[in-house]
Amino acid sequence: MSGERVGAVRPTQLLSTYGVGATVDLPQISVMVMGLDDWPLAQMEDIGEDRLLRVVRSVIGGQVRTLKSAPLAQEEGLLGRSFGTAPPEGVPVAAFPRWLVCTHCHLLAPIASSLFDFKADLYRPERSRYVHTNCIRPGTLRPEAIPARFLIACEQGHLDDFPWHEYLHGDGPPCISQLELRDLGVTGEAIDVRLKCRVCEKSRPMALAFSEDGRARLPRCRGWHPHLRVAPAEGCGHEVRPMLLGATNQWFSKIYSALSIPTSVDPLEQKVSQDLTSLFDGIESAREAGLARRGLPRYEGFSDEQIWAAIQKIRDEDSVEFIGPHDLKLPEWQLFSRPNPARNNRDLQVRLVSPPSKYGRWIEQVVLVEKLREVRALVGFTRVEAAGDDSTSQLAPLRRGTSDWVPAAEVRGEGLFLQISETEVERWLRQSGTLDGQFLTSHRRWREQRNMEPNLGYPGLRYVLLHSLSHALIRQFSLECGYASASLSERIYSAYPDSGESMAGILIYTAAPDSEGTLGGLVSLGETEALERHFDQALESLEICASDPLCAESRPDHGSLALHGAACHNCLFLPETCCERGNRYLDRSVLVNTLERNEYSFFKP
Repeated sequence: MSGERVGAVRPTQLLSTYGVGATVDLPQISVMVMGLDDWPLAQMEDIGEDRLLRVVRSVIGGQVRTLKSAPLAQEEGLLGRSFGTAPPEGVPVAAFPRWLVCTHCHLLAPIASSLFDFKADLYRPERSRYVHTNCIRPGTLRPEAIPARFLIACEQGHLDDFPWHEYLHGDGPPCISQLELRDLGVTGEAIDVRLKCRVCEKSRPMALAFSEDGRARLPRCRGWHPHLRVAPAEGCGHEVRPMLLGATNQWFSKIYSALSIPTSVDPLEQKVSQDLTSLFDGIESAREAGLARRGLPRYEGFSDEQIWAAIQKIRDEDSVEFIGPHDLKLPEWQLFSRPNPARNNRDLQVRLVSPPSKYGRWIEQVVLVEKLREVRALVGFTRVEAAGDDSTSQLAPLRRGTSDWVPAAEVRGEGLFLQISETEVERWLRQSGTLDGQFLTSHRRWREQRNMEPNLGYPGLRYVLLHSLSHALIRQFSLECGYASASLSERIYSAYPDSGESMAGILIYTAAPDSEGTLGGLVSLGETEALERHFDQALESLEICASDPLCAESRPDHGSLALHGAACHNCLFLPETCCERGNRYLDRSVLVNTLERNEYSFFKP
């Protein structure tokens, strides 16, 4: 498919859904996004966010120098590729899986067999397709060939075509045969799909591949990364797991994000701080600073000497080259907990409002974030198991060698920040009894089941309180703010006093890739009267759940492997795009009285 445009996705989807190594399901074909080696650098622009860049460098290496936006097609501003002799545009892709099935005769064969021809649709690229040229179907209209929807993957991030011949014929002599894949039922489930050899007549249901005996028949992982387009030097050797094309566990992105926060009231220093590690990296004089900023409109009106002075000042204030992912939130907390409107700029505008008097005992401060800018960077991906903080899965590489850049995207939006009273939080923690021990027991059991160090990574009962409150408010806000719950996100600021600075706050925000951000519907809910009403409704809805009494009786230290207490899809769970922790460390009994518990509620009358 060299040179053809086959579809379009949004820039942010190249990080969260259809990033490097992920498959994109189009109406007639399935493609995989290729590695960074093939991306057109000439069509990509740098994204400045120094704090995030330092975290990326600490994770994947100090050779990373910049964050880059996704390439955009010139004619429409969409991702894709052009036809004809025009230079390639957008992100390169290749057909994957490489085995296709004829929709008429059910022939199963690889694309390399030359039995299928690619037909590009000039007017509707997303309808480009493969056809089975020599099919027995009468007439001139050739039947379409669709991707075979079975794949194999391992926990080391490798992905490969399903081993059709090995699964059907075993380790015996290879059968020079033609295979066919038939749906014998109407459900489309694996139990209704059967693989058959046209020569030896041997057949086997695909459902067996998902059983223990069937997995034992599959060969060991070859260590294949299709997005890198190179054969592995040696096999991986891990046991493979069959999965369906488009399965949710086929690709999990590992993304770090940071809010753009002003560190100074000086507008020049704000601009320089964003470009310090990328644009001005290695600059040692005013002349070099002038050469680096040449042609950038954001530095018009400033002399080379002024820019060099700002660079030196910021370097003196912050000499740390790398910061870890857990260090991203502290500067944000310091800015929101001590808001200074004098620092407002295009990327962040805050406004302090009075907390509702009814909840003044528990809410210390409410800050409306009327404008915010978030930058997200993709550092790798995993398969089979999500790439969360609790995961031991190995990150798959984004390119064949080391990279001096990673794909990123910037979004703009709005939100509101709630600072919870530290006095009330400490009082509640002292009176929480055995609840902290119950969550710690559940945390250890959950990690032991995944062969992880059980005593690491516990966020504490303080986090459970803040996380549960955040979910309750997001569910309530989504009913009125005009955004679906999946469009809202959370940032939990939780730290105990012994960590250096205690934190107890939540930021609920929404953001979009549009340059103007969002429309203000979420910020308006943070006004004093509106916030009190939403707090009332959010807490009232938690007292009784539609799944009670089962939900209310759930305890974090029960025998299940779930890492939550009284929480379920009817009361606290949110879409995965919203939650920092995959709907773990939640319990509505820490907020209000439930049918089962009344001794742990934070918001006591």
